[in-house]
Formats: sequence, structure tokens, C-alpha cells
Amino acid sequence: MQPAKIGVGTFVIRNGKILLGKRIGADGAGSWGLPGGKLDTGERIEACARREVLEETGLELAQLVKCGFSDDIFTETGRHWVTIYFGTHCPSGEVRNLEPEFCERWDWFALDNLPQSLFLPLSNFLKDTNNRKAVTDLLAVD
Repeated sequence: MQPAKIGVGTFVIRNGKILLGKRIGADGAGSWGLPGGKLDTGERIEACARREVLEETGLELAQLVKCGFSDDIFTETGRHWVTIYFGTHCPSGEVRNLEPEFCERWDWFALDNLPQSLFLPLSNFLKDTNNRKAVTDLLAVD
């Protein structure tokens, strides 16, 4: 197995919905996941969350709230990821698909109507009651 990597995922919330992208080409191809990615050496976690969302969607984020983490092993590839999750409200700004080689498209989903095929770390994160409550609490103030 490869050494564990650290990633971030951000719940971008607008009008009571969460932004998800349909993944292409990497672990979880065909599944839906949050904007996010790998933490660079020397990079702060919140800076990584902001950078990844900006690079992938063109959205600039305001305040970030910590939501929790997931600890995931992709058995078929031997990859181990620890993902730290943030949430933010983003009431405006056009969502653009700036990395079409990694994401087929972006769409908004209600928490109670998510696609069946969720990216493994996101699926595992939402199975935890405390993590799911953190997201529900964020949605409640939108």
C-alpha cells in the first residue's frame, strides 16, 4: 500500500443545495464528489480548500467551516486518503467546469436527493452521524 495522502473536500452550498461534480479518469470515475483535491506540501488546509474550488469551478469562497474528516482506502489501487471536509455558503458566482479532464460536469443536489453513485470518501463521510449533522446544520442557515 502507498503512504496515505491528505485531501480536502468542500461542501459548497447555495439555495439549500450542495455542489457535486461527476468524476472522470481517477479513483471513483463516474461517481459524484465535492470540489477538492490533494494538499500540497507546505500548504495550509484552508488554503488548499479555497485553491481547489477556485481551480475546479472558478468560485471564490468566503468563510469556511470545518465539517469533519474521512479515512478511506481504495482497495483496488492501494491508495489511502485522509480527507478533511469544509463547508461554505456561496450565494453567487457562475460555476464553470475548469478541469474537464477530471470532471464531466457540476450540478446542485439536495442532501436528501444525492446521486446514488457518490465518491467513496464522500459516501463514507456522510454515513457518520456527526459528519452528516455538520452538513445539515450548514444547510439550515442557507
